[in-house]
Amino acid sequence: MSEPTLNPPVRLTQFSHGGGCGCKIAPAVLREILAGTPFTSNMAAAYPDLLVGIEHGDDAAVYRLNDEQAIVATTDFFMPIVDDPYEFGRIAATNALSDVYSMGGRPLFALAIVGMPIGKLSNDVIRQILAGGEAVCKAAGIPIAGGHSIDAPEPIYGLVGIGVVDPRRVKKNSGGQAGDVLILGKPLGVGIYSAALKKEALSADRYAAMIAATTQLNTAGTDLAGIDGVHALTDITGFGLAGHLLEITRASKLAARIELARLPLLPGVAELAQSGHITGASQRNWAGYGAEVNLPEGIADWQQALLSDPQTSGGLLVSCAPESRQAVLDVFHQHGFAGAVEIGSLQAGTNVTVVA
Repeated sequence: MSEPTLNPPVRLTQFSHGGGCGCKIAPAVLREILAGTPFTSNMAAAYPDLLVGIEHGDDAAVYRLNDEQAIVATTDFFMPIVDDPYEFGRIAATNALSDVYSMGGRPLFALAIVGMPIGKLSNDVIRQILAGGEAVCKAAGIPIAGGHSIDAPEPIYGLVGIGVVDPRRVKKNSGGQAGDVLILGKPLGVGIYSAALKKEALSADRYAAMIAATTQLNTAGTDLAGIDGVHALTDITGFGLAGHLLEITRASKLAARIELARLPLLPGVAELAQSGHITGASQRNWAGYGAEVNLPEGIADWQQALLSDPQTSGGLLVSCAPESRQAVLDVFHQHGFAGAVEIGSLQAGTNVTVVA
């Protein structure tokens, strides 16, 4: 595989108004849209084998087939976050499969979701996007077995991911317990990198770090689900660390405490954030849930932005019993996540509190 290309002949990002998981509808707007719809009702009584639906914002749906097998189903797609078509395909596919791993599942196969501005992008560029997605699925050991394509005004690519999981090992957002420690598998800052990239302020080495992080499959999730002390599991994507942690605290009816100084960051992210490379999605995220986050006195605006920075293909966030801390870190390390680190804990109460 060739090195990531920072300046390819065609700039994919010029065709889209947003990129990566920053394209997500803002959390407050999404809640308003879904309010009162059938999607928000408790479907457990009508469909007892639907183990995980939309109730708590979990990463994928889970449907039980029998006592030992359940299907994990998810879909994820977005506009380009980078200009290189092959890397865009890799990032989008890695991000989509993450939702299967974050439920504790193992991917079985995928379907491609393709929307391309035909006539504006060459067939070769589109082919490279598909090749990037196929490469990631090959690394995950699964085929892309089909899909659907449309002629669209902006480039869109992603996957439907289908996996399998033991129903007894499914990890929901609602499983957190008071006293659990929180462990994050990947460093933060992808949104800040993408903002710098759009302004041509991202160096080649930091671009390479961005590609490496966003194309690393969250394969650790399958093994993490097998640890008895792991109570909840999610991945950090478009709503940022604070947004996805709030999904755990709301569903588990608990509070969280995280240490700002312990948050792992991609190289140079702090400097870029201080220079103003913040995404609009980060600001929309904060507007949607900032009232539920207690900040330390004197926190800088750029530090606050780290909490709501939208992550594309971000890391797994694990809520586990303290005695399982080392087992969780060992699994992360075995899967190549050397930077996995404890960032805080769950406790009685509500909201998320950040300490310096």
